[in-house]
Amino acid sequence: MSATDTASPGDDEVPAEHAVPEQLSLAGGFAPVDRDRWRELVAGVLRKSGREELPDPVEDALRRTVATGVSVSPLYTADDAGDLPAAVGVPGLPPFVRGARAGAAPERGVPAGWDVRQRHAHPDVAVTREAVAADLENGVTSLWLHLGDGAVPVGSLSDVLADVYLDLAPVAVSGGLPAAEALLALVEGRTDLAPGGSLGLDPLGDQAASGEEQDLTGLAGVARRAPAGWRTVVVDATVYADAGATAVEELGCSLAAGAAYLRALTDPADGGQGLPVDEAFAALEFRYSASADQFTTIAALRAARRLWDRVGEVSGASPDARAQRQHAVTSSVMTTRRDPWVNMLRTTVACFAAGVGGADVVTVQPFDAALGLPDAFSRRIARNTQNLLVEEGHLARVLDPAGGSWYVESLTEDLAQAAWAWFTEIERAGGLAAALSSGLVRDRLAAAWDSRAKRLATRADAITGVSEFPNLSEKLPRRQPAADLHPTGGLPRVRAAQEYEELRDRADAAGERPQVYLATLGSVARHTARASFAGNLFQAGGVATPAGDGASGFARASTTVACICGTDGDYAESAAALAAELRSAGAAHVWLAGKPSLGVDGVDGYVYAGCDALDVLRTVHDQLGLTAEMAISATRVEEERA
Repeated sequence: MSATDTASPGDDEVPAEHAVPEQLSLAGGFAPVDRDRWRELVAGVLRKSGREELPDPVEDALRRTVATGVSVSPLYTADDAGDLPAAVGVPGLPPFVRGARAGAAPERGVPAGWDVRQRHAHPDVAVTREAVAADLENGVTSLWLHLGDGAVPVGSLSDVLADVYLDLAPVAVSGGLPAAEALLALVEGRTDLAPGGSLGLDPLGDQAASGEEQDLTGLAGVARRAPAGWRTVVVDATVYADAGATAVEELGCSLAAGAAYLRALTDPADGGQGLPVDEAFAALEFRYSASADQFTTIAALRAARRLWDRVGEVSGASPDARAQRQHAVTSSVMTTRRDPWVNMLRTTVACFAAGVGGADVVTVQPFDAALGLPDAFSRRIARNTQNLLVEEGHLARVLDPAGGSWYVESLTEDLAQAAWAWFTEIERAGGLAAALSSGLVRDRLAAAWDSRAKRLATRADAITGVSEFPNLSEKLPRRQPAADLHPTGGLPRVRAAQEYEELRDRADAAGERPQVYLATLGSVARHTARASFAGNLFQAGGVATPAGDGASGFARASTTVACICGTDGDYAESAAALAAELRSAGAAHVWLAGKPSLGVDGVDGYVYAGCDALDVLRTVHDQLGLTAEMAISATRVEEERA
């Protein structure tokens, strides 16, 4: 009997409505649609939105830049991914795009997932020792200690690690040769150390940060003294990311640094102590930034492994030695001082991306990192972010979960090609040290940051809680100021939110909250959209925005700046008259929420989607008499209180 025949109650046959066809088509209820039809529909939507001239192909109108020379399309198909099996291979085998390992890695101390590494730099030995114990008892699997002035004292390393089982928890240090020597002295003669530790030497990273040339000789000698399974040199690419690099510059600079270290480690002229190629590769670890742009982070980590495998191939390294060991750290550039709680969301997305991208080690920076030294709560949130993703989210149960995605595979390829081109440009310039000295790297990174800064200024790249949806009544958590542990004189350090936060600091230092009066036209339904937009923009600069019907509430606002908010139709009828009325009431400056093409008489400036918000806010600050000196004075007072 077929499934469509009538079945009496109690029979074993499947009812017709529950019958499963032999072949199931997921899109069977829809007419077939090809890419050309999709393009027609997209073009129709864009024309309705006011776009008259459209590119060919039309999807180029929706492309978005994610790194220097790399943009992403709104649609990807199998044609965009190319020959996947040949390009990406399989996990654990060259070119390592899909991961450096083929399964669990119990030798790292964790049966699955990645190494959860927490960073410590508190100068109080007792505080750091207590924090280290809390971390290791609650999910952290390795430690990262910054040693030196303003951080953990070099001479106190043994005290900090007195209660740590070094056969279970790997330790990595930063702080140059003194830090490396202190760690070597502490573990000298031990053969039971957990693999995965790091001496943290990065002379080229120090040169990038300080502008002072560094000596690479002697690295091989230190590497020979390193315990088995430990890394001697860290290629810290975050110094380039913190200076404004996109993923392309960060990857290219990391390759150039890695190549320079390989030359130094294998150089037989260094006292005849050059290392074999495979041992030189085993001495290196790479540190990359992970941002809230999750797909770019995923693709960048995958591309980095492919590129380093290629360097190893041409260097004559064996396939097993060419797998890049990656340490991902959540980006400092994306971290904000204002509304710092949102940093929890940013670091969660970045940690997710690092895990999906295949990082071996992940460090989540505490959400209050931009405010000062983290407290116990923020460290707990940082480690639990990783614990949740690994233990409850089971993120590490699948190797390369993004593999096979046409979008991710295409983006991985584009980043790899662009980064390789930048790497070879550095090599032609004489290598990374020469490129840093000549200014080649600085200029390239400055151009990359300038492009990003324009998107931040226009809020095309929005920063929640800072450039969008600011909270003027927020009470920031108080933290002990942290010493600046980064050398100066070389590449700059930037944060996406810094210019908006400087304006907020200036406004907060004024004593009484500065204001811009929003003069509304028409009904609430007619003016709400533009009044909300204008209020959001001005508040991003720390300026309050009381509103009223027309000029009726201007006198109560205690300000000399107003902004008219309504519809284009209301502007044509009443905006010029309202501007004159506002000036009669004492307004020295009148803005209008709308595009300059409206050309309203009596208006000094316009605010609209896509305008340079920073330029508007600086102008308004000048109009209100706010100065940078106010913010500097207020900052000094806060530091003295802390």
